[in-house]
Amino acid sequence: MEPEDKPPKPTTDDKRHQALEMFLDAWEEALGQGIDADLLASTAIFAALTDMVENHGEEATAQSAEALPARIRSGEFTLVSEEDE
Repeated sequence: MEPEDKPPKPTTDDKRHQALEMFLDAWEEALGQGIDADLLASTAIFAALTDMVENHGEEATAQSAEALPARIRSGEFTLVSEEDE
């Protein structure tokens, strides 16, 4: 392949979307094998936080986590509105 024929480099959003798709596929597979959703969720949070601490340090990770309650309460992580239920 010639240098000018290279496909465009994936953007951060492209990579984020791909990562989410891969994660959700693994999540569905685990559910299908009988792993409880709450156990998956707490394990995912643990894995994410330990990775963040390793990459960014405890203080930076703690500061990021401090914003979570407000983000949760504002609906940032709500996929279905109460009206849809």
